[in-house]
Amino acid sequence: MAHLYIYSPSGAVRNKAGFRRAIKRLEKRGHQVEIDPAALDSQQRFAGDDATRLAAIGRAAASGADVALMTRGGYGLSRILPQLPYKQIVRAIDKGTRFVGLSDFTAMQLALLAHEPHATTWAGNLLIDDWGREDGPDEITEACFDEMLDGSSEGAGWYVKKKEAERENTLGQSVLIEDATLWGGNLCVLTSLLGTPYFPQIEGGVLFLEEVGEHPYRIERMLSQLLWSGVLERQRAIVIGSCSDYQLVPHDKGYALEAAIQWLRSQCKTPVFTGLPHGHVPTKVLLPVGRQVTLAAEDRDRLLFWGHDHH
Repeated sequence: MAHLYIYSPSGAVRNKAGFRRAIKRLEKRGHQVEIDPAALDSQQRFAGDDATRLAAIGRAAASGADVALMTRGGYGLSRILPQLPYKQIVRAIDKGTRFVGLSDFTAMQLALLAHEPHATTWAGNLLIDDWGREDGPDEITEACFDEMLDGSSEGAGWYVKKKEAERENTLGQSVLIEDATLWGGNLCVLTSLLGTPYFPQIEGGVLFLEEVGEHPYRIERMLSQLLWSGVLERQRAIVIGSCSDYQLVPHDKGYALEAAIQWLRSQCKTPVFTGLPHGHVPTKVLLPVGRQVTLAAEDRDRLLFWGHDHH
């Protein structure tokens, strides 16, 4: 099967049982699993100090693996972006290594995209959150991972409710956006890079966003920062994935995520689509950040298409 390199560039691994479960599951599927020597290191909240995690990224890039898969997200990549071995990572990608992650991985993905626009990375699985689940990985997530591995991954489709299609102005209508750069990731991490050299200057792209543990007013605040800075107006579409694990309070008085997204639509000319199965949830499609995509929306159907991987 595939050679997987497991490394920890962000937060320290706290769920050791999940880590062990994930390794066993991947090995049982026939994969050769190589674990970075510092994968379980810990320093404060990080998986080792900055130098340790930078060295782990370098080893992942030098491993020759089919996939470099991070153990978990958390925080840690933003503080080492100036020191990332960009050329080494790009060489690894050119030779066929797929760097896969989610959450804090957004920082590395976007910095790489800003430096090397042709280098594709994948927003998707985390070792522990997906493969280390007690009840096993979600079937769709697992299938998407397999398709990425064998090069047959070519797109993702989903279906929205009638009410949402009405909000998106696609009920009985169709929208087609072609040859657009797919980019995005975790909203909080992405917004934190605005104004830095690590924020890609993408024109006419399809921007996807996901979030976890943030109240809708915080999501709206970050979206407004992207809006007022001109980022959203320069895109051809915005696609919202899962925004999960937040608590509404009585004081909200009906203000919820839908209200935040509707406010965004009222302010932004760029079409805003929702329902993308991606984020901090069990069912998530893997998305090739940096690839050219086609986004089709017809009535209640949505399709994001990028074609076969040529590696």
